[in-house]
Amino acid sequence: MTHVWENRTNIGGLRVSGMLVVALLMMLSATSPAAAQKKKKDAPAADTSSVLPLPDTQQVDYVISEMLGAWQLGDIDRMHKDYADDVTVVNGIYAPPVMGWANYLVTYQQQRARMQSVRLDRANTYIKVDGNVAWATYQWDFGAIVDDRASTSQGQTTLVLQKRDGHWLIVLNHTSLAQGLQRPAQPANPPKTETPTATKPSSR
Repeated sequence: MTHVWENRTNIGGLRVSGMLVVALLMMLSATSPAAAQKKKKDAPAADTSSVLPLPDTQQVDYVISEMLGAWQLGDIDRMHKDYADDVTVVNGIYAPPVMGWANYLVTYQQQRARMQSVRLDRANTYIKVDGNVAWATYQWDFGAIVDDRASTSQGQTTLVLQKRDGHWLIVLNHTSLAQGLQRPAQPANPPKTETPTATKPSSR
């Protein structure tokens, strides 16, 4: 009798366990979409710490590209991101160097206000990195409408950059104009010249 009771108890336990498993599966199936959504919402952001940073040479090249793009567009906020506040700028004409971003900004804005359709191409870039200091040199080809006249020129620029707080900043910009290669400004819309008609010379 005891043996039979134990068997019934085991059978009852199995039934209870089976019912609990079924109930649990039903709960999981009923809540799984919500749980999945919650998991998706609560999922932590992708870990970007494993992404390798660009080599310093490529970082410097990117800074130069960003600065020149901002220079063409007149985007002073983006330009300032790549220039140190204590930058020194030496221009292509015989003039004293411009000390500091604030002073350079005034000069740049005065020049940029006279230009439209600005194009500035960079070529033959050489970059050297030594610790937290880098220097770069490149040739440039400039074209724009300046004071309503088409103007083009070529030259070279040397930049010195310093890595501050993990970001490369331009601390010296020395630009030289290639003499003899500057093409004279032409009117943006040159007037059409009429071909003179041949006239019969007057008889004497």
